[in-house]
Amino acid sequence: MNGGVHFGRLAFVTAVGVGIWALPRPEAVDPRAWQLLAIFVATVVGIIAKPMPIGAMAFVGLAATLATRTLTIGEALSGFGNVTLWLVVASFFLAAGFIRTGLGERIAYHLVARFGRSTLGLGYSLVASDLILAPMIPSNTARAGGVVFPILQSLTKAMPAMDASSSASVRAFLTLSAYNATVITGAMFLTAMVANPLIVQFASDQGITITWGLWALAASVPGVASLIVVPFVIYLICARGVVTPTDAPDMARAALAARGPMSGAERVMAIVAIVLLAAWITGSAIGLDPTAAALMAVAVLILTGVLRWDDVARDAEAWNTFVWFAVLVMMATFLGQLGLIKWFTGVVQPAFEGMGWVTGFLGIIIVYFYTHYFFASLTAHVSAMYAPFLAVALNIDVPPLFAALVLAFTSNLFACLTHYGTAPAPILFSSGNVSLGLWWRAGAIISIVHLVIWIGIGGLWWRVLGLW
Repeated sequence: MNGGVHFGRLAFVTAVGVGIWALPRPEAVDPRAWQLLAIFVATVVGIIAKPMPIGAMAFVGLAATLATRTLTIGEALSGFGNVTLWLVVASFFLAAGFIRTGLGERIAYHLVARFGRSTLGLGYSLVASDLILAPMIPSNTARAGGVVFPILQSLTKAMPAMDASSSASVRAFLTLSAYNATVITGAMFLTAMVANPLIVQFASDQGITITWGLWALAASVPGVASLIVVPFVIYLICARGVVTPTDAPDMARAALAARGPMSGAERVMAIVAIVLLAAWITGSAIGLDPTAAALMAVAVLILTGVLRWDDVARDAEAWNTFVWFAVLVMMATFLGQLGLIKWFTGVVQPAFEGMGWVTGFLGIIIVYFYTHYFFASLTAHVSAMYAPFLAVALNIDVPPLFAALVLAFTSNLFACLTHYGTAPAPILFSSGNVSLGLWWRAGAIISIVHLVIWIGIGGLWWRVLGLW
């Protein structure tokens, strides 16, 4: 390891790229498309294996497209002008405002004080906290790890004395509830998970437009159902029969008292958040682009002093995302333009033909969902599989908007499976509140619950909306 580079892993990533490059190219595939595929797959494998930070890995992938003359300099840098990319970056700055002012913690503590008198109620208060923050904080790591997790840790430490078994059960329930809440809310809002805008871009490349409001509307009914049902299922798995009086509301009120009344910065942050959320919901009606609204909101936060320019300039996660998002979008766009997605669709489509689009699409969803056992990143999974699986769905006559949205929601929900499925998972798992076996067992059960809710209840709701 030298300067943040793990050379053994980097050698493996390079070998993957070289191996694909050296494979016999199908005659129907453009030579540049095959070369770009090799670089793209190596980049995604690098995101999974992590020989270096994700932004650095993407930057090396970009350089590889230039060094091999697979793309021109104009083509390679085209992703940095993507409008959706700037929405993602602006959302990171908005999230920084929530955390820096303490407004996110204040909201969470208010909910705990109001609903945290029972173990189940305390779990739902953590769920509600994530739901309120999700539309405005695109990083599930920032939400679950930066806001909810510290509160969860304080609550578990302040729990009243009880026998070891009951205490362990309650801690496991609260941890899994907090984690699965961020998984579900990530599926409910375009701006709730960093790879969601990437999905919107991939769908757009195939002629499908997904707006912020449509995403939220389509996800609202199955999302709320999951937020109600999943914590109760976790309670049955982890803490059934455990009755725990808790002083969590008193602890939350004490924390709020220590914070004092809302500061001016918190008030400004709250007003900006409410106005921006309204602009996102009504944007198509009033002719305001979501990215433009977000950039104007960030400008207001800077002008009012809620954010300093130094905060913006030093936001490593935002600028890291800026690089990898731009590179992945660029590569995926040119893979489509050079005909590789069309070729892949022709190869895979026969496996789903002859069974009707409903059955075929169900098979696509199940394969897409459970392959997440092999991914430690939502971004990597989306980058590798969303566009080609969407193309296959479209070619078996699945209604386009329906296909794009269902795969988008699935791209978040499958994170429930493992303790490494998305960045917040190892953070919450590191608490030691949930054993590995329990996490995986609960994940398998919850995955079935999600599929039943989102395909069953969601399917009926989407029928009402006219999506299929």
